[in-house]
Amino acid sequence: MEITGKLTEILPEQSGQGKNGTWVKGAFVIETQDQYPKKVCIDVWGDKVDVVKTLNINDLVKVDFDVESREFNGKWYTNVKAWRIEKQNAGATSTPANNPPLPSFTEEEGSANSFEPTDDLPF
Repeated sequence: MEITGKLTEILPEQSGQGKNGTWVKGAFVIETQDQYPKKVCIDVWGDKVDVVKTLNINDLVKVDFDVESREFNGKWYTNVKAWRIEKQNAGATSTPANNPPLPSFTEEEGSANSFEPTDDLPF
């Protein structure tokens, strides 16, 4: 999955020892740029923690991630885990430049009803 948003917070790094050695975990929060913005906390592990350290608050980022839920003692927990983080160009627009604008539809002069089809096809 993929999400794009503004970086609003970088959470403190966590580390510890596991059966496979030392682990490092980080997390950050992004806010979507939708009509109704949503904040999403995303986890990063291992070398991805260093990628987050290169980002600044208010940077626009695109994150590819996986969502996973697990059950523990009858309760479910969901994690959003990033596997790719890309800083986006601040001047990027949501509409690609190579898409031409849509034509405007206006009534033709002298037309009685612009909603009538101009050809005789039945479909």
